[in-house]
Amino acid sequence: MQKGKPQPVEFVRLCDTTHGYFLVSSSPASSEAGMSMKVESLVLHGDALHGEKEFRRALSAYKQAMQYSKNIPRQATSNTRSSVTATGRSPSPNSSSLAPLNENEVKFKIALCYSALREHREALQEMEGIPSKARTLKMNLMLGKLYRISRNNRAAAVCYKECLRQCPYVFEAITALAEMGLSSKEFSLIFSQAPNRGGKAPGDSLDAQRWWNRYVEAQCCIASHDYKGGLDIYLDLMQRFPNNVHILLEIAKVEAIIGRNDEAIMNFEKARLIDPNIMTYMDEYAILLKSKSDYTKLNKLVHDMLHIDPARPETCLALAALWERKDERKALTYAEKSLRVDDRHITGYIMKGNLHLLLNRPDLAVTDFRGAQELRADLRSYQALSKCKDALFTAREAMKVMHQSAKALKLVGDVHAISSSGREKARKFYESAIRLEPGFLGAALALADLHVAEGRNKDAVLLLERYLRQWADDSLHIKLAQVFAATNILSDALSHYQSALRINPHNEAAKKGLERLEKQMKGVDPDAPEEDEENEADDVDGDQDDAELL
Repeated sequence: MQKGKPQPVEFVRLCDTTHGYFLVSSSPASSEAGMSMKVESLVLHGDALHGEKEFRRALSAYKQAMQYSKNIPRQATSNTRSSVTATGRSPSPNSSSLAPLNENEVKFKIALCYSALREHREALQEMEGIPSKARTLKMNLMLGKLYRISRNNRAAAVCYKECLRQCPYVFEAITALAEMGLSSKEFSLIFSQAPNRGGKAPGDSLDAQRWWNRYVEAQCCIASHDYKGGLDIYLDLMQRFPNNVHILLEIAKVEAIIGRNDEAIMNFEKARLIDPNIMTYMDEYAILLKSKSDYTKLNKLVHDMLHIDPARPETCLALAALWERKDERKALTYAEKSLRVDDRHITGYIMKGNLHLLLNRPDLAVTDFRGAQELRADLRSYQALSKCKDALFTAREAMKVMHQSAKALKLVGDVHAISSSGREKARKFYESAIRLEPGFLGAALALADLHVAEGRNKDAVLLLERYLRQWADDSLHIKLAQVFAATNILSDALSHYQSALRINPHNEAAKKGLERLEKQMKGVDPDAPEEDEENEADDVDGDQDDAELL
């Protein structure tokens, strides 16, 4: 294809739009055939405008088509109703048959335009005007989403269940119903009502049904905050479907939630190797890279995402993660942009809330974290909200909702550990979290901090060394180095900082700790201000004196 020549899809869209202008601007026809042609032209024009994302103009074209359709005598068109196509138009612009408008299809298109404009109430009104028996799979899926936005979960569940009766493999419907509390047994009952496609005997698809039930079970586990149970099922499914990008991404997402960051990063990287153009959960991957201070990989990821689709909310959040280190306000503008693109993107609310905390705006952060929690009350939204006011109440609420979650137990422990009077309670919660999930490094690190705060440095060292025998993690080495440095065992501290940097050369905490340790080893007070800083302070005093003189 020659440079500068339009791509095929763009060319067709351009032709449709231009063709639509001529058709809809033609002189009004008096005959019924001419009226039918006018209606079809308006729908065609609306489709082209929708493709160009000119939703307000598309809405106008569809509504005009509906209005003109009402003026066509029904009796004259009743004999040709069966010839209407699924697109809501007659079979051919040149056809002499008077095919009526498929009003249900056009109403669906109007609802899509309203939804794109975030006018959800108007979209819902249009969708409710379509009789339930006439709704296609796409219509039921759309209606379920709109009911969920309006917080009518009961009506949403009815629509999603109908989707699964029409086709049991609708991922969006399964995820939504699992989040609304549907059990795996209830899913099985719905699947039994689905039509047997292709005329196959039930035994022929027994294996497919088995693994699909396992996938649904995993979704139910995640929705009920049993992250370990869901992860185990996903790992089992990976044996059956190696290199499945969807399952790899789901595994990585859960690993990120429960704090297995290294494993999550590895699985995100595997998914990108299989499909370099994948965008799903790439904002989560970007946040993990930022937490590891791996800005080389983060920069490459953002570059790739901008090339694939700069308008996606995931791209905006990856940019926010990249800019957070240099310019928190610019990072905030990208987080806000992600929510303008998709106001139901949970990671956007959490990122925005964290940035508001960094900018010392906890009042705004609470609103952001509440927004995330309203969309999905998962572990991350509780963790984020506990950083703000009513931390203990939030942590206890998380523990009630996720009673089998080690992270929820740690969350309560974190709140108690803030005050010296609550440290004994904090220790019990941390130990409970470790008993529930022995590999939970976050609880081990928090317990080590508690030991140090209470002067039990030896206990902290023993705990961290025990974990290091099983997990070579940079955060464990850093914590050990900090304990050794605090007790003036500088050679051991040096060794652990170096080990942390061998595991993760980009770890900022290890770099700063090593720099501080080197000053200690030279006999220099690491907390003493630098010479340049003293000079700057003198300059400030001089400026104040000048101001007073003036």
